[in-house]
Amino acid sequence: MKKILILSDGRMGHVNQSIAFAKYLNYTYDIVEVKFKTKFFKVLSYLFDYMGIQSKGLFNLELNNTYEMVVGAGSGTYYATKVLAQEMHAKSITMMLPKGYRFDFDLIYMQHHDAVVPQKNMIELPANFAYVEPQGIYHKKKKKSIGIVIGGDNKVFHMSVENLKDQLDFIQTYYEEYEIAITTSPRTTATVERLVESYRFGYEVIFSKKPVNPIPDFLEQCETIFITGDSTSMISEAISYGKANVVVLPLKSKKDNKFTRFIHTLAQKDYVYIFDGTIKNKNKKIDFTYYTQQAIT
Repeated sequence: MKKILILSDGRMGHVNQSIAFAKYLNYTYDIVEVKFKTKFFKVLSYLFDYMGIQSKGLFNLELNNTYEMVVGAGSGTYYATKVLAQEMHAKSITMMLPKGYRFDFDLIYMQHHDAVVPQKNMIELPANFAYVEPQGIYHKKKKKSIGIVIGGDNKVFHMSVENLKDQLDFIQTYYEEYEIAITTSPRTTATVERLVESYRFGYEVIFSKKPVNPIPDFLEQCETIFITGDSTSMISEAISYGKANVVVLPLKSKKDNKFTRFIHTLAQKDYVYIFDGTIKNKNKKIDFTYYTQQAIT
């Protein structure tokens, strides 16, 4: 069976995209963490790449196997992806646009919000690669259920407890005949978690107390999924699996950013509906298998 080397920068949101890519191809894979030996060496990697110099001496990594493909996601992986792929005569693939490096990889996956004119070796995706596997964590009790996924603050958004309360109040009233299942995430603040607990929904996961991920089960069993607009990875999962409608709970930001551009692009293509005090059913799904097959043609 063909095998992929996945380079990790230690961020699961990045690594999971590469794992999803391998699973859609039905290839086996190894995950190896790669790190530049010093911060200066990372800076130097941009210069070396610009000059066409490839040096394994900039990063820490020992390999004993060879692979069909080397896949990276995140700025800490791109230089090593290119260097190792050339050494092993393998394909070099990035799961995101490798900003700062030359675009001479064999294949680059990018998104519309990257605002780059696609080249021949680029494939534009509607969302991040995601592979969903229900774990049997959540089992609905009523015939009808909806799910709510709460994220948290990031570099662009600050989650307003007042706005979230208004949104949850609306959902609770609108779906009074439904079982409501809700989960928080690793970035959810204690204040928001206390708000969630105050509702006593039919099923809840407070991640700080019970670190499990019921989102795949929500996607399999719920009629509609509400997701706060701070996480491209959670939204990507929601539009890649199952039949659930996907409604994004928007967060306020001071200026236009990649998160809002990402969500609005998906809304324009009917993958999601952006909550505005009303709810509409949008359940179009992405076939990531189509995009992975282009990597082997």
